[in-house]
Amino acid sequence: MKSLAHFAAYLAMILASVLGSASLVAFVAFLFLGSFHFFDFGLNSATALVWNACLSTAFFVQHSAMIRRSFRQYLEPFVPEPFHGLLFTVSSASALIVCLAFWQRVGEPISRIDGAPAWLMRSLFFLALAGLVWGVRALRSFDTFGLRPVITHLRGTQIRQSPIIIKGPYRWVRHPLYFFVLVLIWTCPVITLDRLLFNGLWSAWVILGTFLEERDLVSQFGDPYIQYKRDVPMIFPWRIPSLRSRGSPTK
Repeated sequence: MKSLAHFAAYLAMILASVLGSASLVAFVAFLFLGSFHFFDFGLNSATALVWNACLSTAFFVQHSAMIRRSFRQYLEPFVPEPFHGLLFTVSSASALIVCLAFWQRVGEPISRIDGAPAWLMRSLFFLALAGLVWGVRALRSFDTFGLRPVITHLRGTQIRQSPIIIKGPYRWVRHPLYFFVLVLIWTCPVITLDRLLFNGLWSAWVILGTFLEERDLVSQFGDPYIQYKRDVPMIFPWRIPSLRSRGSPTK
């Protein structure tokens, strides 16, 4: 029975890894290339924009609700705590893939940047991708697909509480991953109506989600995080890191 449970857990981790990786690759490709246009429902422009907005909103609600601590507490009687991250990954990846796959392209480009400025924007896109890798590596304990709690559960060990990381891009902003995602969103040189809608909705969601996450982080870390908020900007690196934020890699 125990071996069967372990086998099911490993299958769940494989599913989360495959779906999570596929959704991230699809998201980056969507941001770089524009909408995939897999399905054309023949909608007029206004209806297509409403449809796209509904797809985005469905993802926002799913992602933002399931990542909150209150929702995970609600799940505890039904799903063991170590598996919450896997469930979140599978649900979010599925919702994102559906959103991108059924997204409707609307109209001809309303804005196009060509020549050297376009190459500059493309360069910024790849720099932002590198920045995401930098941010993830700086966290060290970053668990992209929620695998670590399951692995430690199967081994019969416990996860140690991670400290506040003030290293690499976290010396410049408290949420560098969100900053780099915003750069990815806005460095497409060709803008159609649907892409303009996407950029606006997803940028607003990222910024709103940052404020919601800040509340959880203050609740989790207390005074050290409050001091970190005083020293380091939230999303946009508008000032040089202070000596305090550069003093040590962790806090």
